[in-house]
Amino acid sequence: MTIDDIAPEHPPAVTVTVVYHSVHGHTRLLAEHLAGGARLVPGARVHLVEIRAEDVTAGRWHDAEVLALLDRSDAIVLGCPTLMGSVSAVFKAFMEAAFTPFTTQAWKDKLAGGFTMSASQSGDKLAVLEQLAVFGAQLGMQWIGVGDMPGNNWSGGTRDDVNRLGSWLGLMSQSHADQGPERAGSRGDLITAERYGERIARLAQRWVNAVPYETPRMTEHEARALSASLRERGDAPAALSGS
Repeated sequence: MTIDDIAPEHPPAVTVTVVYHSVHGHTRLLAEHLAGGARLVPGARVHLVEIRAEDVTAGRWHDAEVLALLDRSDAIVLGCPTLMGSVSAVFKAFMEAAFTPFTTQAWKDKLAGGFTMSASQSGDKLAVLEQLAVFGAQLGMQWIGVGDMPGNNWSGGTRDDVNRLGSWLGLMSQSHADQGPERAGSRGDLITAERYGERIARLAQRWVNAVPYETPRMTEHEARALSASLRERGDAPAALSGS
């Protein structure tokens, strides 16, 4: 288990925890960018928690410190690679360890979201997001989906578009199997991760502290213009630009 506490300059108003499993580092990079987006929200304290294979003994995962952190979190974002059309075995062991908060409803009405990575364009990633959403529902959590319009669905689109895989239940990303984590996802995937993280943190502020929140809306044309402007400016995702 590894916990990275990213503290803002001022006392936190909401706590967002991104809990994930990564096999080769590709999903880790996605988690880092999602956390970076949440960190843009004033008053948000963002934690990155990695679930690792060595924390699983005889098929069971347990870490009291992590469970305590999740108990006091306002939003929990769940992520893992898609392996054989399912959540990874290590992350499933973590999910099963949430039986105690399930029986006590300790996570009820916390906000939740999810993300996954695979080498294939599809890879049945939707099955993983459905598993994560059902897990959140069983714990009584309120699920937050991706709010961006689809990208890369017309002749002028590219793999660097925002939400280029057209996923709304949660965040999907794709990485080539022969490239390392330094090339994880596309620039569009990482920007989408940051936007999703910021969305969850802002909604947590609204949900927990009644902070005013104006829903950002855009037409499909405006979404295409956004992706084009990001390509023209050559913007790197924030987590890659050192911010």
